[in-house]
Amino acid sequence: MNLFFAPSLQGNLFTLNEEESKHCIRVLRLKKGDLLHLTDGNGNLFETTIVDDNTKRCSVEIISVQKEYLKRDFYLHIAIAPTKNMGRFEWFLEKATEIGVDEITPLFCHYSERTYMKASRLEKILISAMKQSLKTYLPKLHDPVSFSDFIHQPFNGQKYIAYCDPSENRLLKDLYSKGENALILIGPEGDFSNEEVAEAKNTGFIPISLGKSRLRTETAGIVACNTINFVNQD
Repeated sequence: MNLFFAPSLQGNLFTLNEEESKHCIRVLRLKKGDLLHLTDGNGNLFETTIVDDNTKRCSVEIISVQKEYLKRDFYLHIAIAPTKNMGRFEWFLEKATEIGVDEITPLFCHYSERTYMKASRLEKILISAMKQSLKTYLPKLHDPVSFSDFIHQPFNGQKYIAYCDPSENRLLKDLYSKGENALILIGPEGDFSNEEVAEAKNTGFIPISLGKSRLRTETAGIVACNTINFVNQD
């Protein structure tokens, strides 16, 4: 199955944008009458048929819809400091989407080395990863926010902070309870400052370890994401 993105789908007819139309008709060589699957990124999977195989404006008609397609019974929010090398942060976004994440918030921390990101490019990476992994929920990517402002926001679930502390040996997989919503903080290359760790603890975040290895920021984000998804597997 190939999945296409239709963010503003209304009614029974929809016209793909030029990029999606070219991929559908020119690359995949689909034609009028062929089946096509769309998602709006909100959990809906639409089965459609092509009614106009124009390479610039392919039009489809909706046949059926599956609501809340493959919806999970838990919610995962990862707040992570963007890496100095933007390619590494983009890799995190792609892989976290493929594995399964609901919200991502870029954090500006004391030791952060990056203060600018191109939101439009990051959104395209999320969309592409969602389609590639056949998911129907597009992760919500928030605007960057300061660490202190973020940790005081309410969250209904378990809250964790992962940081480099040799004395911290409580693993995420052992502390997290299956089916619970989870919010996980991942720090920058220089880690969280002692003041940030203390502030997070004071607002209810539980310190956790992601294993014995010293991980890059983006790798730590993926390990955290995969751990939560793995614990929730049937």
